[in-house]
Amino acid sequence: MTSLLSTEKTGSQVEESHPPGGFYRWITSVDHKVIGKNYMYTALTFMFIAGAMALLIRTQLFNPNGHVVGQQTYNELFTIHGSMMLYLFAGPFAFGGFANYIVPLQIGAPDMAFPRLNNLSYWLFLTGGSTMLLGFFTASGAAAFGWVAYAPLSSNPYSPGPGPDLWIVSIALVGFSGIFTGVNLVTTIFYLRAPGLTMFRMPLFTWSMLVTGILILVAFPVLTAALVMLYADRHFGAHFFSVQGGGVPVMWQNLFWFFGHPEVYILALPFFGIISEVVPVFARKPIFGYRGMVFATLAIAGLSTGVWAHHMFTTGTVLLPFFSALSLLIAVPTGIKVFTWIATIWGGQIRFGVPMLFAMGFIPAFVMGGITGVMLASPPIDFYTHDTYFVVAHFHQVLIATTIFAGFAGIYYWYPKITGRMLSERIGRWNFWITYLGFWVTFMPQYLLGLRGMPRRIAVYSATDGFTFLNRVSTVGAYVMAIGMALFLVNVVRSWRRPVAAEDNPWDGATLEWATSSPPPTHNFHSLPPIRSARPVWDANHPEHSDAAPVIAGGDESAH
Repeated sequence: MTSLLSTEKTGSQVEESHPPGGFYRWITSVDHKVIGKNYMYTALTFMFIAGAMALLIRTQLFNPNGHVVGQQTYNELFTIHGSMMLYLFAGPFAFGGFANYIVPLQIGAPDMAFPRLNNLSYWLFLTGGSTMLLGFFTASGAAAFGWVAYAPLSSNPYSPGPGPDLWIVSIALVGFSGIFTGVNLVTTIFYLRAPGLTMFRMPLFTWSMLVTGILILVAFPVLTAALVMLYADRHFGAHFFSVQGGGVPVMWQNLFWFFGHPEVYILALPFFGIISEVVPVFARKPIFGYRGMVFATLAIAGLSTGVWAHHMFTTGTVLLPFFSALSLLIAVPTGIKVFTWIATIWGGQIRFGVPMLFAMGFIPAFVMGGITGVMLASPPIDFYTHDTYFVVAHFHQVLIATTIFAGFAGIYYWYPKITGRMLSERIGRWNFWITYLGFWVTFMPQYLLGLRGMPRRIAVYSATDGFTFLNRVSTVGAYVMAIGMALFLVNVVRSWRRPVAAEDNPWDGATLEWATSSPPPTHNFHSLPPIRSARPVWDANHPEHSDAAPVIAGGDESAH
């Protein structure tokens, strides 16, 4: 309650304080903008480390019977690569980074509801990520049982040593960080919206983060409980997942995937929200079917909690027709989102800025991943492709389409607001096209490898298996992607060495974050425009084309 009341300070009161600068500000600040940037910097660092591991994996598979790394090291690499991309980059970058920075600005709030809890969330995340990497410095090496940690492979007899324990502790710490962030997001959005910003006037990115926060509170405690059980099995003689003690190994899969499938949408929904912000601004028209997008987001969240067992078709312990039908059904609200983005683009006066390039590149990449997901929802196809590179290609296509293409659309879109500087459009276009080319060259061959029967998680294959050419193409694509990602770093460095000042609203954006300066002051806003529609900044800047409802004398404005 104290934190909520503290946010009611006036702008002049906040301006009188002088927050510390430099390193001390970095480690102590409770300003949501500083914490959001910390999340983004840290998550991107983890992404580049995980990307280097991916290049090692692809280099090992370039030739048959490769000798770049040994089998144990290979197992450690794909385990930590997957864990870092999913637990330490994709989620924290979105709901820790973008949400922390952008959501309070989009709802006209001075800060998050619980600033100190927000700071604690970041430090738990950083500590958890560092703990995971410490596994490489132990005598037994890092965890090597895959990012899903299936029992009994993750039990002591098969995965001894402190490396797996460090993995368990790291995921638990990151999980608590996510839970605290979810509490903060939900509370902030419900209680700190500016006057006039009703629920159906909120930006779609904020809607996405609200639903994501609720899903975090549903899913993350289940994973935390499963991790406690696994640690107890390893060290305290419990037998939750051990057959010898009367446990049930497949229970781990039920618990993990009850977290894991909502987690897919915890990762995806924030990036869907980014696309829903970028596309209307660069198409110069309102989002098509605003309420339909909101209800589609809610439907995805609801259905995502009931489809976990489609990852378990081959276990023989689940009701195939039910989970297959529900897995197919979740494609409907997802498809609504895709058609809404296309309908928004259709007939618009499109500006092909770099954010729009990444957004438009996201759509076909994600649709391809979604179509293969519908295929895997069919048990006969899943039986044939399970544990092959077809699943690897599907999973990477969905996750990279969302986290990289939609994520970079958000970076290029909000970078001027966050830093007060513009990124180079020329370098940004090279960044997009090279990364996009590398993406398709990397993952399309993996679908074919899977259909030819190449298993997942193997470090070597025979020259007679027929996998060599496609693996080489995929590896070349991975290196092309790496060049594209390096261009992003070049662009960021250039923006600081040769800065180009950004206007407060360089894209003619419509939502409240564009009503303040670039970068925003400590207290976020000097003043807010009247909020009479879902696009208050557009209403203020273009009164002749305003979305705002007319003010009726003696009555309220009608809700949009």
